[in-house]
Amino acid sequence: MKKFFAMAMVAVMAAASLTGCGSTSSNNSSSSSDAETLVIGGTGPLTGDNATYGISCKNGATIAMEEINAAGGVNGVMFSVLYEDDQADPSLAVSAYNRLMDQGMQVCLGGVTSGACIAVNEEANKDGILSITPSASQKECVQYDNAFRICFQDPDLGTYAAEFMKEKNLTEAAAVLYDKSNDYSAGIYNAFQAKADEIGLNVVTVQAFTDQSNTDFSVQLQAVKDSGADTLFIPIYAQEAAYILTQAAALGLDVTFFGVDGLDGILEKIGEDNLALTEDVILVTPFIATAESSADFTAKYQEEFGMVPDQFAADAYDAVYAVAAAMEQAGVKPSDENFNEAMIAAMTQITVDGLTGTMTWTADGECQKDATAVVIKNGAYEVME
Repeated sequence: MKKFFAMAMVAVMAAASLTGCGSTSSNNSSSSSDAETLVIGGTGPLTGDNATYGISCKNGATIAMEEINAAGGVNGVMFSVLYEDDQADPSLAVSAYNRLMDQGMQVCLGGVTSGACIAVNEEANKDGILSITPSASQKECVQYDNAFRICFQDPDLGTYAAEFMKEKNLTEAAAVLYDKSNDYSAGIYNAFQAKADEIGLNVVTVQAFTDQSNTDFSVQLQAVKDSGADTLFIPIYAQEAAYILTQAAALGLDVTFFGVDGLDGILEKIGEDNLALTEDVILVTPFIATAESSADFTAKYQEEFGMVPDQFAADAYDAVYAVAAAMEQAGVKPSDENFNEAMIAAMTQITVDGLTGTMTWTADGECQKDATAVVIKNGAYEVME
């Protein structure tokens, strides 16, 4: 099985002696008023049902910015991180992007969610600026030459989940419950089913829901129980998963739950009173907050924001450090005439040892890194061997 060998810093910054976090503001641009500033902007849901993901990305990017500035910046340039709320809505994301451009954005952190990211990248492509999304996983999010991502593409997650189940003999009869109205969930399911068919993984029932019916899963869970499945694959987000785990327990459904990166955050969503329901839940995630390699970041995050960081925070942290690595590689400043072209070209020339793995990027914008799975034990993630 492949594993992440995550580190707390990118290689280009590892030698710097970081002295700690600066201001908690997300627009702390510089420790010196005379220094040139790179304005990095991101859009994400900071309010609404998906706010946890946008807030995590904003917080993770903020910590990276603070560390880079505390270490003296890159090429004499200090970093500023700005975030605007898009409520995971593509049209609002375009408005948020335009507000960021009005504030001087020079590098874009894409969007947090796929639909919003696709809309934002239409604009970023027109403007010719580097766009690197932390967490938007739909294929079309990196369809332009200026667009890159930190996370895995949706089909990769589905393929890996099926292969892992087969390799580890985790199931004799698998069921699936997914959100057919969500591109993220549907894309992962489609890849999972294709790989399952290819390798002979037995899928006995497939159940679906939509964003109009994402709180009551009694019918679908009863169908899973009646199918005799021993494993339930849930390529969904943490809020829906919390409902499913609670309702499955009430129904007496005895299966192993298996999710992917959208499930990260389930420990917080389900609440302390129901934490026991997450025991033995498996998920694919590139970040483990309790890992030794994540210790410094986790401590800073808890001190600054009062919570344990999730994968989305780590993704955004790595995204800002990828920008730093690209600047270092290209040897440019925002004021240089060839800044945009040089930054985009540098993305395929760098290696980043980040919180979510050792990363390189292909010309099609995809991040190359290993995948792993964790199992929840006593309210904490443990790497599965």
